[in-house]
Amino acid sequence: MTQANTVLEDLRPRNELDSLIDPEAGKTFSSSEEDIQGAKAAKGTTRRRSSSSSSSAQSKKKHYTEDSIRLYLQEIGRIRLLRAEEEIELARKIADLLELERIRDDLSDGMDHEPDDADWAAAVDMPLPAFRRRLHLGRRAKDKMVQSNLRLVVSIAKKYMNRGLSFQDLIQEGSLGLIRAAEKFDHEKGYKFSTYATWWIRQAITRAIADQSRTIRLPVHLYETISRIKKTTKLLSQELGRKPTEEEIATRMEMTIEKLRFIAKSAQLPISLETPIGKEEDSRLGDFIESDGETPEDEVSKSLLREDLEGVLSTLSPRERDVLRLRYGLDDGRMKTLEEIGQIFNVTRERIRQIEAKALRKLRHPNRNSVLKEYIR
Repeated sequence: MTQANTVLEDLRPRNELDSLIDPEAGKTFSSSEEDIQGAKAAKGTTRRRSSSSSSSAQSKKKHYTEDSIRLYLQEIGRIRLLRAEEEIELARKIADLLELERIRDDLSDGMDHEPDDADWAAAVDMPLPAFRRRLHLGRRAKDKMVQSNLRLVVSIAKKYMNRGLSFQDLIQEGSLGLIRAAEKFDHEKGYKFSTYATWWIRQAITRAIADQSRTIRLPVHLYETISRIKKTTKLLSQELGRKPTEEEIATRMEMTIEKLRFIAKSAQLPISLETPIGKEEDSRLGDFIESDGETPEDEVSKSLLREDLEGVLSTLSPRERDVLRLRYGLDDGRMKTLEEIGQIFNVTRERIRQIEAKALRKLRHPNRNSVLKEYIR
């Protein structure tokens, strides 16, 4: 949770919140933490410590952790929610801040040292005092947008309790998602910020659970490999016009057949929806399966994906872009065969396959596909 703690410390919503979000950060809890650390040190030097003393230290630590969360919730409850017009104004200032940061990054790439404020101000052709005020307003706007929506993080985090991460960790990870939402929010799209941010918060929390908790029994990288196998199988089926063999899949994946079979077997093990999940085993696998109904957040996610996908496709040539649209049904949901596309463009099936392969190679480049990884990790 180092990254989450670091980001939250940088936020600094209020002085009180610095210590409340992390019990180890504030003086309010220093004495109790010293007691606990002292108990650990004593345990390392002698084993004659009574079990009652150990349980007392654990109880005290749990008490202060719960206290810190309770106080934190009280503090963020005092922060006023934003009106719609305030969200728009803050979003504009945040967009300006991001543009300034982009200019600084470009400036840094062309210099042999890290640019200071004077270099930065000169790059945007502003007097230094005026530039610093503009920068300050942007940073304040970002902080205010995040602080005013911390209650949203808490409400979402509650839904993921008892799944392997502590409530405090869930809040920290959700806050990272909230910060990401504040940076990417475009008020001109017509979404309320809370609707937009919900998707990013949920994504950050669920990813943290998958990466760090015991709710995922198999290594995360194995799930990624399984996903790649499924995608490769589907792609080969479209290319060959039939179900591919194990040898063909293994060759395309550059792995042995034995490894392919092992991974496939791992993915196909039947699991009951009543299987206990989590460290305390007090939730069930079925709890993780969402209903089929589409929420406003799902609609935002789809809209974001389509927008980013369009941006990536725009980097291809018009012919490559059109072939992929037809091949994968991006416009009407119907995937066309190589022969069908060849007839549309009056070229051979093989020529369409070559265009598709070239376009897919381009899309695999990190500069193009990095923006889409947010949706598949």
